[in-house]
Amino acid sequence: MSTAQRRFERYRRVQMLGHGGMATVELAHDLELDRPVAIKRLAENLAANEEFKRRFMREARLAARLSHPNIVAVYDVGEEDGLPFIVMEYVEGETVADLLRRRGRLESEEAVQLALQACAGLESAHEAGLVHRDIKPQNLLVTPGGAVKIADFGIARSLDGTRLTQVGTVLGTAAYLAPEQAAGETVTAAADVYALGAVLYELLTGRPPYVADSLAELAARQQEGTIAPVGELESDVPPATEDAVMHALARDPEYRPPSAAALAEELRGRPTAETMAERSPAPMQGSRRTLVAALVLGVALVIIFLVALSVRGGNSKQPSVSPPPSTGTPARQAHAFATWLRDHAAGR
Repeated sequence: MSTAQRRFERYRRVQMLGHGGMATVELAHDLELDRPVAIKRLAENLAANEEFKRRFMREARLAARLSHPNIVAVYDVGEEDGLPFIVMEYVEGETVADLLRRRGRLESEEAVQLALQACAGLESAHEAGLVHRDIKPQNLLVTPGGAVKIADFGIARSLDGTRLTQVGTVLGTAAYLAPEQAAGETVTAAADVYALGAVLYELLTGRPPYVADSLAELAARQQEGTIAPVGELESDVPPATEDAVMHALARDPEYRPPSAAALAEELRGRPTAETMAERSPAPMQGSRRTLVAALVLGVALVIIFLVALSVRGGNSKQPSVSPPPSTGTPARQAHAFATWLRDHAAGR
C-alpha cells in the first residue's frame, strides 16, 4: 500500500455533502485526530490536466498556511487514485447563499457584522499574499453562532480560467466578479474587495448589483456602471453603509477602498485618511453623478445671477449678497443652494 493511500485511509467517509462539475465534497471523520473534516476532491476531467493538477496542489498548500478564525482551515492535501484532494475544517451551518434564499435580505446591522468578519479574513489572506478571486455567497459560511468563515482559498485561484467555462457556473459567479477580472485582466486584492461589496449589496437589497447571463453581458453592464444606489432600493440603510458599499463597487480598482481593512473601517463609520484620499477622485455613479451635475449647473446660475445684479444696479448702491453655503455633503449643498437662490431671487 502506498504512503498516499495509507494517508487517505485515516479519513473515514461519512456522507456526500455536495457534487458538482468541478469537485465533490464529502463529510468524513479524521480517525487519528478524532474530528469531523470536509474533503474536497477534484473532478476527473480537471485532474486529467497535469499542469492544472500541479497548480491546484500548489495553491492548496499555500492556503494551508493561512490561520484565521474567519477562514476555513486547510488541514491536508494529497492525491488518491490520481485525483487531488483537500482536507478542510468542517463547518456546521449554512452559506450566505442559503441565508439569502431563506430570508431575502438582512437588516443593515446584521449584514454589516457579517461583512466585517469577511473583511478580517480577507485582510489576513491578503497580507499573506493570497487573493481569493471567487468571493460570493456560496463561499461564505455562517455558523449557528453567527461566525463567518471564507471557504475555498487557493482553490479559486487554481480554477480561475477553468470554472468560468463550465456549464451553469457563470450565473452563480459572474455577478460578483470585479470588472477587471471579468475582462481577463490582472487580478489583485482589489477584486476581493469588489466581490465582498457585491455580496454586501445583495445582503442589504436582496439582489446583486448586476444580473447577467454571461461574462460578455456582465462586462457590458459594468462598463455602463448603472448600479442603483443602495438607498434607492432600501431607504432604511444608513448613508455611511451605502457609501462604503458603493465605494467598494467602483469600476476602477484604484478608486475602491485600498484594503479589506479600510473597507471595514468605512463600514464602521470610520473611514481612514488613506481611504478618503483614494476616494476623492472617484467617479460618481447613479443619482450621485446627477447630483454633482446639478451642483455644477447651480454654480453657473449663481454667476449669471450675480452678473445680472451688477448690471441692473449700475452705480447705485445695492445690498450685499453673501455666497451660498459650500460645505457638507453634496445633498446638503444642493438643498442649501436651492434655499439661497429662492431667498435672493428677483432682487430680494
